[in-house]
Amino acid sequence: MLNSLDLEGRPQDTRVVVAMSGGVDSSTTAALLKAEGYDVVGITLQLYDHGAATHRKGACCAGQDIHDARDVAERIGIPHYVLDYEDRFRESVIDNFAASYASGETPVPCIECNRAIKFRDLLKTARELGAAALATGHYVASRRLADGSRALVCAADADRDQSYFLFATTREQLEYLRFPLGDMTKQQTRELARRFGLSVADKHDSQDICFVPTGRYTDIISRLRPNAMEPGDIVDVDGRVLGRHQGIAHFTVGQRKGLGIAAGSPLYVVRLDAASRRVVVGPREALRMDRIQLRDVNWIGDGDLDAAVAGGLEIYVRVRSTRAPQPAWLRGSSGHYEVELVVGEEGVSPGQACVFYDAAAGQARVLGGGFIQSAAAKRVATGAARPLVEAIRG
Repeated sequence: MLNSLDLEGRPQDTRVVVAMSGGVDSSTTAALLKAEGYDVVGITLQLYDHGAATHRKGACCAGQDIHDARDVAERIGIPHYVLDYEDRFRESVIDNFAASYASGETPVPCIECNRAIKFRDLLKTARELGAAALATGHYVASRRLADGSRALVCAADADRDQSYFLFATTREQLEYLRFPLGDMTKQQTRELARRFGLSVADKHDSQDICFVPTGRYTDIISRLRPNAMEPGDIVDVDGRVLGRHQGIAHFTVGQRKGLGIAAGSPLYVVRLDAASRRVVVGPREALRMDRIQLRDVNWIGDGDLDAAVAGGLEIYVRVRSTRAPQPAWLRGSSGHYEVELVVGEEGVSPGQACVFYDAAAGQARVLGGGFIQSAAAKRVATGAARPLVEAIRG
């Protein structure tokens, strides 16, 4: 069933803008809200030069997707607009993506797209159109708290939960955003799409890096940040040179395959040193980190962040979108925050997000998060953690 949008007034008197990417999730969102009686307006963003990616599987907001979104809008009888956001997307997402790789990080472009494009620029457009809310097809949920504010919580379907990519959502944005698919499974979404007669009911899912027409992200990096493709040394954790590489952009922390060196035992990328163009490799045990320094922390938990973490805050964190949340402590103040992992984690990579969760409730709440600046292996006694509730399993 469709979540209540929790909006004042009758649906027929309430305008809702739906961000339509051309996929089954956002298309079903638009159809559901239209069936509920809302005054729905569909908007699709043209985010990049889509000519080369028109028919590539896994592309998002490319030519075929714009056509599919328009087809769905016509089918359900709503107005549909395509907005040219190419310049904004290039500046906020693509340029940052390349710069992050050039600095030895592994970025998550979907997070920046949500933060800088969909939930900032598109949200502003929705307000200008007189909409009471902006709805998306993300698998995450929004809940009204006792004090009247809204909380972001994990999707009911843990296998589809997208909360990791939305940690940067602000409190103000949460008041305006709605996620009608938060209590649904992907199968239920597709079944509803078939019931509505949508042409995208069985369409493949989009991939994360939507703006890479060839699937080779290094093509973009070499064009925008050629210094990331300069050769350098592959060294072990003691600094001994083991081989050469053709650019740090080809590597990410935790990587094992494609190192191009022979060794008696498996080696993994432990660290990337962009300044010296060095790729540092070591045994698997060298990947395990216990402390994470964060930057650009966003807090959507209760009250003030510094007050909440004074003395240490017991939370769960996810350090990659595909990893299960694990127990940790959050400490710090005045913009400088550190996460201490209770059991440690392998392959913690700068540039990825570290997302905070409160597992005390039945459906895990997102408390915010930050980007990983650095990680270290230094164990600190932190005490036992609470059991991880089922709703937050990875």
